[in-house]
Amino acid sequence: MHGEQNRIITVANQKGGVGKTTTAINLATALAAIGERVLIIDLDPQGNASTGLGIARQDRLLSSYHLMLGEAGIGDIVMNTDVPNLSIIPSTMDLLGVEMEISDQKDRVFRLKAAVNTPEARYFDYILIDCPPSLNLLTINAMAAAHSVLVPLQCEFFALEGLSQLLETVGQVRATLNPTLDIQGIVMTMYDSRNNLAQQVVDDVRSHLGDKVYRTLIPRNVRVSEAPSYGKPAILYDLRCSGSQAYLKLASEVIQRERERKAA
Repeated sequence: MHGEQNRIITVANQKGGVGKTTTAINLATALAAIGERVLIIDLDPQGNASTGLGIARQDRLLSSYHLMLGEAGIGDIVMNTDVPNLSIIPSTMDLLGVEMEISDQKDRVFRLKAAVNTPEARYFDYILIDCPPSLNLLTINAMAAAHSVLVPLQCEFFALEGLSQLLETVGQVRATLNPTLDIQGIVMTMYDSRNNLAQQVVDDVRSHLGDKVYRTLIPRNVRVSEAPSYGKPAILYDLRCSGSQAYLKLASEVIQRERERKAA
C-alpha cells in the first residue's frame, strides 16, 4: 500500500569508492521501475547522487542542507528526475558546513528524522539516504532516521576491517538513538569473477554475516561506471549490461526481504 508504512534505508560505508552512490541510484531506479514511489535524499556534500540522476548544480536552489537546518521541508525541496516515480532531495557543497552550524543544538542527531517524519515523506514507499563516505554527524542523522542500513562492500582484501567499524557504529546508534535500526543487508560490489581474491572475500563476509549478505553480486562493469557522466542511472543508460541486470536482481531481493519481514 502506497505511503502507509514507508521504508527508510540508509546506504552507508565510511570508505569512499565502494559503489555506494551507484548502488543507491540504481537500486532506487529499479524499485521505481516496478511502480514503487522512491525518494533519494542526497546527504553527501559531493552531490554525486544528484549529478548521477541528471540534476544540474545550478538547479539545486534548495537542498538537503536546507532540510538539515529546518529551513525547508521535503515538499519544498523535492525534485523530479528523468526516472518516473523517482524523486530526489539534491545536495550541494553547503552541506559541508552543517555540522558546524548544528553541533551545539540539542536535536542535532535527529534533524533528518524530524524531516522524514512528515506527511510529504510518507507519500513515498521507499526513501534511500545516500551518506557521505565517513561516520560523521550527517551519517549519524541518516542512521537515526532510518529503519535499516544497506552496506555496499567492495570485494577487496580489507573489506571486513572497515565493515566491523561500520557495524559498531550501527550498534551504538541502536543502543542510544534508534533502537529499531537493523542491517538491511550487505551488497558485495565490484566483483570480478576472474579474481580468486574476490570470491574469497565474498565467502569470508558470508561466513561472518550469513543471510545478511545479499545473494546478488554486483560486478565490476564499465557501463555502470560510465553512466553517471551522462546523468543517468546505469539501468537507463544500458539496461542489458551485467551491472544493470545485477541491480535489478538486487532490487527484487530487497523487495522479497521486505515481504518476509512484514509477514514475520
